[in-house]
Amino acid sequence: MDVEKVFHMTGGVGDSSYARNSSLQKKGSDMVKHITIEAIQEVYVKLAPKSIGIADLGCSSGQNTLSTIKTLVDAVGETCQVLSTYPPPEFRIYLNDLPTNDFNAIFKSLPDFYKELKEHKHSGTTSTISCSPAIYIAAYPGTFYGRLFPDKCLHFIYSSYSLHWLSRVPVAIYDKEGESVNKGSIYISESSPPEVSQAYHRQFQEDFNLFLRSRSGELVSGGCAVLILLGRSGSNHVDSGISFLWKILSRSFKILISKGQVEEKRLDEYDVHFYAASEDEIRNEVSKEGSFVVDRLEMFEMEKKAEGEMSYGTAVAMAVRAIQESMISHHFGEEILDSLFDMFGKLVDEELGLQEISPISFVVGLKKL
Repeated sequence: MDVEKVFHMTGGVGDSSYARNSSLQKKGSDMVKHITIEAIQEVYVKLAPKSIGIADLGCSSGQNTLSTIKTLVDAVGETCQVLSTYPPPEFRIYLNDLPTNDFNAIFKSLPDFYKELKEHKHSGTTSTISCSPAIYIAAYPGTFYGRLFPDKCLHFIYSSYSLHWLSRVPVAIYDKEGESVNKGSIYISESSPPEVSQAYHRQFQEDFNLFLRSRSGELVSGGCAVLILLGRSGSNHVDSGISFLWKILSRSFKILISKGQVEEKRLDEYDVHFYAASEDEIRNEVSKEGSFVVDRLEMFEMEKKAEGEMSYGTAVAMAVRAIQESMISHHFGEEILDSLFDMFGKLVDEELGLQEISPISFVVGLKKL
């Protein structure tokens, strides 16, 4: 399966859209928003650019994207006020995601977004910029595992809940006949042969190194990046919270197989292009690539609480569906989606009653040397 052509968050504003089911990602990014703010303010103070280039890699669509832009613009604006540096810089905002992303939804929201910024400015709040900055927003479709932008045009890079997605399912998990050796599982599990976790790790190393090399060419010296991604706390892949969620999704597929709704062979052919890296693995790859220094690396967990009357399991199921729907419907057919994720949500709630499931996230601050 060609990930670049198929994979995308569910677009639009429907019940299963990413726009309506990304509150968990928003909650995670908000928990470390102070780190994002401190990083871009430090870059502005140090480099004082008249035109500041900012890229959001894996931006998806929905309010999270525009909320991030507003946070960054306000952060620089506050620094301008403190330093009495007027006028504020112009902002060049580059929104990146795969070509199948719903960029149209973002740009349809821009008139209201610009209006909100102007009203915010005239409200007299302390976080506003004294004079309206020029903000230029453009889409840059394409994989971030490779170059996207011209040399040294960026000062700040932001990526939230995107870098745990690999460029492809590792080819090393397929045998000479092209069949996956990871039968019955869609990610690393107890039943996976050792070569499966090794293949996923090598794919992460290859991808993350390419990501860092590409960003190194695009950032100015002294520029920085803030990366938020899912990971694991130790060396054991199987014991990690996020791996357990993939295990529950595999169980959901098997229940549909027992009901005759999915062919077992189709499940054996399906693996996710995902990797939960450890802190040591992230640090090692940054060190090996050599263009950046790790300024900050912190692990955090989100509170397991859903909004409104929805159970936590249902909230997780809706979030995973908004992310995986494109891949699953392409491989299995969209007719199984409702049954699959209803089952997944119920199983997550059941397992939470029996044991602690704690997916963790990392926030990584990198400085370009």
